[in-house]
Amino acid sequence: SPPVALSSHHCQLAMVTIIYSILIRYSFNTFPKPNIHIIMNIQVGDKAPEFNLVTLTEEGPQTVQLADLTAKSTTVLLFVPMAFTGVCTEEFCSITSELSVYNDLNAQVVGISGDNPFAQQAWADKEGIGITLLSDYEHAAAEAYGVAYESFLPEKNLIMGGVPKRSAFVVDQNGVVRYAEVNDSPGDLPDFEAIQACLKSL
Repeated sequence: SPPVALSSHHCQLAMVTIIYSILIRYSFNTFPKPNIHIIMNIQVGDKAPEFNLVTLTEEGPQTVQLADLTAKSTTVLLFVPMAFTGVCTEEFCSITSELSVYNDLNAQVVGISGDNPFAQQAWADKEGIGITLLSDYEHAAAEAYGVAYESFLPEKNLIMGGVPKRSAFVVDQNGVVRYAEVNDSPGDLPDFEAIQACLKSL
């Protein structure tokens, strides 16, 4: 049978359909994709995520990496929500009073919060906190360790995200996590007896 001739209207419609399909495909392939952050819980036996945080020293602000810490000794990382709060102060003052116990276990203890290093130092000076404090001001470490709140205490109108949950990790000199504890309630302290038992076993 002879070929069917297409009208100009049909040709225009076909051309529009082809162009539209090309534009749609181009859009999906070239428009920026949304950033999706997958929060992973750190488990015992995992490689501890590296970080690069800031501490305030007598010489001024200095950067500290996890590798710097574990090169010296087994390290206890204590994440706390924020400086100048009751439970956080209680935790770090208690640890300060027991630093000799951790020294005898060949371990060092560092505290991590989302406060800036100057606020951390003011807090340490006021309360007599004697452990090294690291500033996770951009919440990168809290997110890497899977301990960042999506919203801290919304029932008290403290809706800020990224605040670290009260957590404890023991990282050995090979950078491996040997103890991990994450508390959803900011009022719950880590199990320091279990932490010390872990250190004794290493």
